[in-house]
Amino acid sequence: MAVCRKVRTFAAQKCVTMCSLERYKIDLKGLTEEVTAFEWDVDKQFFDALDQTEVNDGALHVSLSIRKASGFFELLFHAVGTVSIPCDRCLDPMDQPIEADNRLVVKLGSTPSEDDDTVTVDEDEGVIDTAWFIYELIALAIPIQHVHETGKCNPAMTQALEELSADRSGDAESTKAIDPRWEALLKLKN
Repeated sequence: MAVCRKVRTFAAQKCVTMCSLERYKIDLKGLTEEVTAFEWDVDKQFFDALDQTEVNDGALHVSLSIRKASGFFELLFHAVGTVSIPCDRCLDPMDQPIEADNRLVVKLGSTPSEDDDTVTVDEDEGVIDTAWFIYELIALAIPIQHVHETGKCNPAMTQALEELSADRSGDAESTKAIDPRWEALLKLKN
């Protein structure tokens, strides 16, 4: 069985003012080959169009392979590149490299729904908007903690953090008199 591949590259398409998310909509009923491939270069305009707060900028290459099967479509997403997110320590922007894969099963049905890794698309329309799935793939690939490498944080912010943490843990706290109500609780603790 021969597998045909159709590749559509949208990297050359540039948005003038605002990125249109129309190019991420795929007519599943119009797919003729057993396997169809799509590729997109995702950048700041994509994130601006989605208007989300987690990720505002990036340079990623996203590929999507759609396998047409009996009764469903299997979508395999792959994203690789970097996103610009704020550092948890100094709040300056930092580039976070990511690479992620995801599998999604899409069925055509009378009632659109999403359940785990299965999506049902209206059978009459037969179109799936992959923009949100691409954004989720990228956002979920970002590590929980993201900080600059040692020595790369904003020096002014780092100094301010050190001063504030020194004020909190300094000897000034230990020399202050403790409220008698709290002192009684401390005795219970010991």
